[in-house]
Amino acid sequence: MGMLRRAVIAAVCGTAVSTAATAPAQAAPAPTAPAQAAPAARGGGLDKAGPLSWRATPSGTDARLRGLAAVSRTAAWAAGTKGTVLRTLDGGRHWRDVSPPGAGELEFRDIEAFDARHAVALSIGEGAASRVFRTDDGGATWTESFRNADPRAFYDCMTFFDRRDGIALSDPVDGKYRVLATHDGGRNWRVLPSDGMPPARPGEAAFAASGQCLVSAGSRDAWIATGGAAASRVFHSADRGRTWTVAEAPLPAGDPARGAFALAFRDRTHGIAVGGDYRAGQPSPKAAAVSRDAGATWASAARPPAAYRSGVAWLPHTRTVALAVGPAGSDITVDGGRTWHGFDSGSYDTVDCAPDLGCWAAGERGRIGRLALSAR
Repeated sequence: MGMLRRAVIAAVCGTAVSTAATAPAQAAPAPTAPAQAAPAARGGGLDKAGPLSWRATPSGTDARLRGLAAVSRTAAWAAGTKGTVLRTLDGGRHWRDVSPPGAGELEFRDIEAFDARHAVALSIGEGAASRVFRTDDGGATWTESFRNADPRAFYDCMTFFDRRDGIALSDPVDGKYRVLATHDGGRNWRVLPSDGMPPARPGEAAFAASGQCLVSAGSRDAWIATGGAAASRVFHSADRGRTWTVAEAPLPAGDPARGAFALAFRDRTHGIAVGGDYRAGQPSPKAAAVSRDAGATWASAARPPAAYRSGVAWLPHTRTVALAVGPAGSDITVDGGRTWHGFDSGSYDTVDCAPDLGCWAAGERGRIGRLALSAR
């Protein structure tokens, strides 16, 4: 793993050095590339940007895949529209449809995997459309462990602190975000008291765009990304969702389509937020921000991504390298989120990296890519 880590970092650094000399700070969003386009699907300008790329893998579906869980370089889960859940065990060469039976009308937006056999999937929507399913046998069978009975609730995303403890997030009910908790790996859930949750602002909500509006780091810390109101905000809990603090983040706001869409924390202190305006063609001049104090304060990236980004992930075993994706392209940072550089023009909604540096991205029309080093 050490050799691969050094190779990936070298590729990323080469990409950053090259693009820093060629790309303007606020370049126009790159055009969306079809799943099998060339060369964009293999890297979108890698002749200039370096050898890092998303290598397209044949998913066998046209579902939009916004849920993603990287287990390793060879194993990963993806979930999306039409009740679709996919799993690969061979690095993406083959994806098996392991969708829960009878879930065709549901829209999965998040999936969390403990390994190649155990996973928990969340479907979104008002009322009973928000559900949680769990599998212990690689998707051969599923158990529905939660079905939302409150028509006012709309669950967006979830996160796990370990194999047993996790939480899921609903948009505000009675003026406060609702948090659902499990202590047995997603088999049973209960709504947490809202006493420790700060009030939501008018029009505020979380975005179910990538399964990353609720994230965690370590055994107790969690964060929520919000938008749609006068300011983008990030909520932080240090006690697994029982109490929360909140801070404003300098991402686009003031419109239902704008806000902080995704978060990634490499530890309980260092975080990255990405977002913008999800409408195609709309500018997102401050699409990324960084925090070095557990989300208490946020600073705009000096050189943000060129357009709206919906997903972000840290590269494991590094302190400064992260990836961001969106419908208009992908970016990397090698300085902890201060400056970003594009490396792929393909459309992806979400990104996730496993501890062995297996990084995956997924999005529209069944598009799934695995991070790869291209030959030079």
